[in-house]
Parts: sequence; C-alpha cells; structure tokens
Amino acid sequence: MTTLPPLPGPLSLPVQDPRARGVVLDFADMDALVADLVMPDGASMYVMSALETSRELIRHSYYRYEFATVAVTHSLIALECALVERLALSRPLHILIRRATGTGLITVELAAELDRGRRLRDSLTQGTVTSAALSPAGAIATVRAVFDAVALLLRPPSAAETAAVDTGSAQPEDQLALLWEEHRRALYPDGFRGIDVEGVELILLDADVAGLVQRELNGGLDDSGIAILWACIADLDKIVTLIDSEYCASYFARLRTMAKLAAARSIPAAT
Repeated sequence: MTTLPPLPGPLSLPVQDPRARGVVLDFADMDALVADLVMPDGASMYVMSALETSRELIRHSYYRYEFATVAVTHSLIALECALVERLALSRPLHILIRRATGTGLITVELAAELDRGRRLRDSLTQGTVTSAALSPAGAIATVRAVFDAVALLLRPPSAAETAAVDTGSAQPEDQLALLWEEHRRALYPDGFRGIDVEGVELILLDADVAGLVQRELNGGLDDSGIAILWACIADLDKIVTLIDSEYCASYFARLRTMAKLAAARSIPAAT
C-alpha cells in the first residue's frame, strides 16, 4: 500500500512583491486601483472572461509584478474578440483598431492607447521586452482603455454614432467650440516633442494655434492675431500630410480644422 508523502508544513502566505511597493499600502488597496474597471453590459462570455481575468491580474500584481504586463496582453483578447464581433471582420488587431477608429466607433485618443498595448504584446512575442515591462499603475491606463473601447463597441450603431462628436451638422461657431473641447482633452502625440517637420516645430505650432483659437472663442482676434493664425494654417497645410503617425496626423488635422474655422469667423459675410 502506497501512501502520500507528509506535507512539508503549513503553506506560507503570499507577500508583496518588492517591486510593487509604492503603488498601494496593502493588497486591500488594490481594489481601489481597479474599481473603475467595470464590466460593460452585453459582453459575450469570451469577452467577459478575458476582461475579468485582466482585472484580477492587475489586482494580484501586488504579489507578482509581472502580472501587470500580462493583464494588458490578456485584455487584448477581449478587445480583439469585441472588434471582430462588431465589425464582422477577421483581420490583425492593428487593422481592426484602425477600422473601428475610421468608422467612428472609438476615438483616435482611445485607439492610440489600445495600439500601445498591441505594440507591447508584439514586443513581448519578439523578445525585445520582458513581462516586467509595466508597473501595476502603468498597466491600468491600457486595460482601462480596453474596457472603455469594448463598452463603446457593444453600443447599438445609432448610440455609438451619437457618442462621437458630430461637428458636421453644427453651425460653424459651434463646430469650433466642440473641436476645441475635444482638443483640450486630447493627449499630445507621444514621441513628437521637440520634433520638426519641414522646419515647423510641431509642439510650438500646437501651442500657437491653441492660444489663438482660445482667444477667438473668448472674444475675438485682432488683426495681428488673424495674420499669425493664417501663417499657422499655411504651416499646418504643409506638414499634416507628411506626418507618418496616424494619431499625430489626426491630432494636427483637427488643429488645422480649428484654425480654419477660427480664421473664417473673421471673414466678412458676402453681401
């Protein structure tokens, strides 16, 4: 008769990974870190399972730091599944993200964060980064973007279209205000600080146009401001088509539209 070997003794309780120190005080505080990762209504079993697992991986990164990066890569399973279901299209993830952005289902800002997660996943498979690439706090932003994107993708088509900022049907003065609010919430494109295109420094152009648009909305531009704005429009016309980043190009295309709307308000109406 064979018997099982005796147990070595009581199992030790898990302890905090030293690399996760400074994120929260104790494991209970991890609940607050993931509190806004709310399961979207109407998700399929596969999407729900992947989202729940990614959320739990972030919570348990308190004990194993690498779980944070794994949470991001696992959340992309939910994203890809939701995109395929909504678009009725089976393509690589970067194409699905681009298609959903182009049709207005998700915003360009959200798409940029999702694409960061996709690039991280690709880097892991290529062996250029390790599973310790992200901290728990760093992983939250991308996993939150996946939750937000899935929630948008699960909306009925009419609701999704209504959620997008529709400037086409607004009056010109309202279009400018809507675009300005959208631009204020947008993140400046990563990797394009201190970069110039055809001699135009992008971050300075962004600051100049933003300041002029705000002045126009707050009371109007004087002749000097209008002249500077038209010079900025010329620069925007020159550089937008030369930018090789989809998000950055969209960011400056919106800036150009705002600049032209602001300038048009100073053109006398035909009589």
